[in-house]
Amino acid sequence: MTKADTVRRVLRRLAGMPASDGAGVRLSRIIGRPGLPDLDPFLLLDEFRSDSAADYIAGFPDHPHRGFETVTYMLAGRMRHGDNQGNVGLLRPGSVQWMTAGRGIIHSEMPEQEDGLLHGFQLWINLPAADKMIAPRYQDIEPEAIPVVDAGDGVTVKVIAGRVGDVVGAVDARRTEPLYLDIHLPPRRIFVQPTEAGHNAAVYVYEGDARVGTGATADTVRRGEIAVLGPGERIEVAADMIPARLLVIAGRPLGEPIARHGPFVMNTMAEIRQAVEDYTSGRF
Repeated sequence: MTKADTVRRVLRRLAGMPASDGAGVRLSRIIGRPGLPDLDPFLLLDEFRSDSAADYIAGFPDHPHRGFETVTYMLAGRMRHGDNQGNVGLLRPGSVQWMTAGRGIIHSEMPEQEDGLLHGFQLWINLPAADKMIAPRYQDIEPEAIPVVDAGDGVTVKVIAGRVGDVVGAVDARRTEPLYLDIHLPPRRIFVQPTEAGHNAAVYVYEGDARVGTGATADTVRRGEIAVLGPGERIEVAADMIPARLLVIAGRPLGEPIARHGPFVMNTMAEIRQAVEDYTSGRF
């Protein structure tokens, strides 16, 4: 294997941490917690998963954002979005909401069900300093618009962002060149995904267990764990005796200072203070 073909190894594994957000939604915080405050350009990754309405029904009422993008990906249940830009959308199973907060947006995300499983993820992606104050943008991507790649041997890959072979993802987000895949692996099947050598990357397993890496250097990553990966040109994942489902994320690191305060992510604390003042003064 040449240097250009090196497979990324697992640097460390962390289990998601129980957390609560919004008006009391119970979730597992994967990125954006002690031990993994960020993985440049990714600021946060949450998984919400419960069939108890008490865990999610209060939802995420009106709240502001500035300076980054949020990506909500639903696997089960429904979530209603509304914002102060006039956008309204209903996220249903398999759909994605990609929202660029830019200079400021106020939105809500409220479950539209009182029983049944609500399951999904929210990923925060940082914006470079030059783009933090761009106009807000909202995209609702229906399940039918997200390409699904048949990778052979029963392996399927949903391409939310980035590229798998000749298939381009549903979202074009060039600022950080993110790769965002949902991979379904039957037992004893392998999938290999090329990545940019200089990008940061991770694998999050949400069903079953997966082997991440290659040969004797591969690590077993359990359900509910994230594997932070080292440098390389490829990600290799495999299922053992039972099926595995996992997310692969990768992106171009910005290498810029991060100043964050709740829903605001900027480069300096002065910019954070300005964001708070703008929000409280009604300038969002």
